[in-house]
Amino acid sequence: MNRRDVMKTALVGSGLLSMQGALAASPARGKSSRRTFLLVHGAWHNALHWTRVTEALSGRGHQVVAIDLPGHGLNARFPSAYVSGDAAGFAQERSPQADVTLEDCAASVVAALQKLQPRAGGAKPVLVGHSAGGTVITRAGELAPQLIGRLVYLSAYCPVRMGSASGYGALTEARTGYGETLFVGDPGKLGAVRINPRGGPEYLEALRAAYYQDVPMADFLPFALSLTPDLPLSLWTSKVGVTKARWGRIPRSYIRCAQDRALAPALQDLMIREANAFTPGNAFTVESLEASHSPFASQPEKLATLLDGLR
Repeated sequence: MNRRDVMKTALVGSGLLSMQGALAASPARGKSSRRTFLLVHGAWHNALHWTRVTEALSGRGHQVVAIDLPGHGLNARFPSAYVSGDAAGFAQERSPQADVTLEDCAASVVAALQKLQPRAGGAKPVLVGHSAGGTVITRAGELAPQLIGRLVYLSAYCPVRMGSASGYGALTEARTGYGETLFVGDPGKLGAVRINPRGGPEYLEALRAAYYQDVPMADFLPFALSLTPDLPLSLWTSKVGVTKARWGRIPRSYIRCAQDRALAPALQDLMIREANAFTPGNAFTVESLEASHSPFASQPEKLATLLDGLR
């Protein structure tokens, strides 16, 4: 028996040969199912908030990119009163991000999609939007449907019939009884929908109860203190302007958050129905999570499993 046969016998006896074969086969399997995901955050959030989902999807062999929209994350600009702690001034100071538009944000998503385009025959990126990020991916889908393999709305605004997120925010279906006291100042005068992530304990508990109620306070604080106070008003009020020929031709999925207190399940379902009526030949596939508005924080592995299962 030569040395190679001795090694083979030892590996078979230890059970490692079959494992070695499985590992050798796994790159081919992983390569065939590998997808590219572009993750778009919601209001006041940034790319950092996707970290656990990014890690979970990357661990499944996918390419994952999360971006900061204009006016968010490392692109944010802060009111001087927010930095100084001047509460009265904070309620009145116009946002330094008031001029950021929905079109700016959609253009940034399109630019990211262009960088992620596959070689000939490869799968186009899956574009995922959370919450107010749904308006951004909807507009991006209208601008560049040829760059997107699938749109995924994670408890997100899909304002097809009424055009803007604010139109849906005014509906009876939007009311949950949570979060209504969190907003600071007059959005029209500020040029932004403003919150105070540096507020006191009672404010932070109200913020957690509205958006992250299934995340303990100690785990919520790193997410809360990474928020930007200003959502540029355009992302809330601007029309997405979708057409059947462009946005309407992209395959799409909706992941419902059944315990959502920020974007009520009834409102999620209304937008799903309206979008399906708009393009009955290209309806949403729908999945549900028993989660708050923020499953990227409370259930990142379950969320990654749902995204991984999309085909």
